[in-house]
Amino acid sequence: MLNVLTLSSLFPDSTRPNFGIFVQRQTAALAMRPGVGVRVVAPIGLPVWPLARSDRFRAQAAMPLREVWRGLDVSRPRFTTLPGTGGRFHVPALIRALVPVLDRLRDERAFDVIDASFFFPDGPAAVALGRRYGVPVSIKARGADIHHWGHMPATRHQVARAAAAADGLLAVSDAMADDIAALGVPRGRIRVHHTGVDQARFQPIDRGEAKARLGISGPLILSLGALIPRKGHGVVIDAVARLPGVTLMIVGEGADRAALQARAERLGVADRVRLIGAIPHDELPGLLGAADVMALASASEGLANAWVESLACGTPIVITPAGGAGDVVTSRTAGRITQAEPEAFAVAIRDVLDQAPDPWAVRATVRDFTWPTNAAALHSHLAELVSRNGVGMRS
Repeated sequence: MLNVLTLSSLFPDSTRPNFGIFVQRQTAALAMRPGVGVRVVAPIGLPVWPLARSDRFRAQAAMPLREVWRGLDVSRPRFTTLPGTGGRFHVPALIRALVPVLDRLRDERAFDVIDASFFFPDGPAAVALGRRYGVPVSIKARGADIHHWGHMPATRHQVARAAAAADGLLAVSDAMADDIAALGVPRGRIRVHHTGVDQARFQPIDRGEAKARLGISGPLILSLGALIPRKGHGVVIDAVARLPGVTLMIVGEGADRAALQARAERLGVADRVRLIGAIPHDELPGLLGAADVMALASASEGLANAWVESLACGTPIVITPAGGAGDVVTSRTAGRITQAEPEAFAVAIRDVLDQAPDPWAVRATVRDFTWPTNAAALHSHLAELVSRNGVGMRS
């Protein structure tokens, strides 16, 4: 029996049901494999008082410290974050919060390996805890955990040291693996571990009927992601302004909402741009299946789940050459990779609309991106670390 302790500060909860849902899906798929036992520790960072008294943090503070979440045994310890410190003290605060929790979990049933599914602050904490409990540690890089924390003055050395000390390293794409290697880690130590998608839920539907339910008759472009500058929604709005008759729906929430709405009004396309906010993940297949193109002008990514989910729904994508773009756009059937400039995006979107590829051919481009495949690769990786480090798996 391989007993896995999954550590991830990126994990959904009742206040943020979409937050890190791909980590939850990966972990659930791993737990379904024969001979694998999984417990999850999903720490929640809360700021010092009185900031912690805000509505957002009050709800998180009130959550149970341990619960069964979508069939998984999840512990949710709290650790204190200090605003204005650039994350410098996240790791020691996290370790202090985790030690009593992991001591209890170990007393219940020993674990063979720690699987850190986000690089910071989880990765450096996992390395320290792996030494404490005498078990190997794997750390997975997903995107912002390297692109942001791996370059911030207060945290970059912590990230680099964790990468060097970990027993195993995973990356969501080839480009992400190169970014880890740039921290000074040999590229050969890093395995690419692609995400999965629920192929039964994310699949083509009748696009015309789906559009009609949304009250849209012409071409529909979907942009999916948090309303923050890094996602480049403004570029897509500018591109749609160059495409008469095209409707844009932006799914997500964030601080840029008012600015994006003002941008659409300034360009005279507010009647063709709908900012619909965040929606439950279970509702995404219907929107993705209705769209003719999913366009996302990200400045940086690891390998966006939105890309794979769109393609599984038969919707081609127009994206920037960020992160693992080349891992998913492997043909013109899948879409286009172009620069994050309004004219370039407009040309690429129009090109895909004119091509109108068969949705089932689009879907075939990501047929290998499944959660069972993802879980099998993760199982093999973790079992190899346990074997290599001479840790006997517990029954």
